[in-house]
Amino acid sequence: MADHVSDHPFDDALTDDEAAIVDDASRFAADVIEPMAEAWERERRFAAEAFAALGPAGLTGLLVPTELGGRGAGPVALARVLEELAAADLAAAFSAVVHNNMARAVATSGNEGLIADLLPRLLSGETLGAFLLTEPEVGSDAAAIGCLAERDGDEWVITGRKAWVTNASHAGALNLYAQSDPSAGHRGIVSIVVDPEAPGVTRTEPYELLGANAMGTGGFEFDGVRAPVADTLVPVGQAFAAAMVGIDLARILVGAMCCGLLRRSLEVALAATADRHVFGAPVADKQGVQWMLADVATDLEATRLLTYRAARQLQEGLDATVMAAHAKKQAARVTQTRVADCMQVMGATGYRRDAPTIPGGNPLPRHLAAAKVTGYIDGATEIQNVVIARRLWAPATGRP
Repeated sequence: MADHVSDHPFDDALTDDEAAIVDDASRFAADVIEPMAEAWERERRFAAEAFAALGPAGLTGLLVPTELGGRGAGPVALARVLEELAAADLAAAFSAVVHNNMARAVATSGNEGLIADLLPRLLSGETLGAFLLTEPEVGSDAAAIGCLAERDGDEWVITGRKAWVTNASHAGALNLYAQSDPSAGHRGIVSIVVDPEAPGVTRTEPYELLGANAMGTGGFEFDGVRAPVADTLVPVGQAFAAAMVGIDLARILVGAMCCGLLRRSLEVALAATADRHVFGAPVADKQGVQWMLADVATDLEATRLLTYRAARQLQEGLDATVMAAHAKKQAARVTQTRVADCMQVMGATGYRRDAPTIPGGNPLPRHLAAAKVTGYIDGATEIQNVVIARRLWAPATGRP
């Protein structure tokens, strides 16, 4: 990493190529995301400008092997990329990683036809990908999905609904998880690539969220939709396991995005308190302010340690399920509180989006609203407790 200059404590785990990817992400965050993020949130719209620039910036195939045109990044490098992007805007970062995950799925699980036709469009940014697992009646119980895919010759016939789909408003290719045999439980689940413009597909209106509206979150309804069996991405019997393998990485990446929110919030608060004077002295001289921001710094370091330890375990092929749960739980729990603390030490200025003393505006209100969603995405905080508790009692119960 001779040419890479960074004070991030985990960049020593990156190769030179991965360090270059992180540098690309940092520039992308500053040049593309930061100038537009407030407008996306204010106008409650998808970050279309960011996605249009994602392909040319080389950030659409981060998990795709280099021999297929991707960049072959490992979990640690991907976490660093997400930390950089989320420091500018969590919604744009999450949208990007969902797209990257679909490109990875097609590259690693797709047949020759999907790799030849769909993968190049995902890598160029011509087509936006989306992941459809959650359903309105199911929530976090992914094994209980009810969207039905019935085999009819060389086609699947799909009926059901999907909810909480990131990129839903603009997605051009859907990675749909459906149940092919309800009597088989999770073993009957199949993953199919579906065209959102196919007859019978209805794209619902985007949700109006508290924050992170740039993700374009919404839902889909399927009424007798026909999809070629050739577009099966992960076959029956393997799809649920494939989704669960990816969930560990997804939870680690939420932790990394929280690190980005915390880091940026701390930077803004430090600058604001150094410049502002009250009662004849800089706000930064007040011990109460110093201690609040010291606590933010401690939680940032603790969250990074858990997050990047989990990323390293995953990268080394070790079981990272519990460590990923610890990382996501810690990250979601502290980020909401600590972003709010950073706003508090800035006085009323911290509450103002268009704060005139902050160049480019104040990102902290946007970050605070986005921090709330981290407690839900990729498994609610309570689900992380379930994962952790199961492992705690495993020796006594004999269950894994």
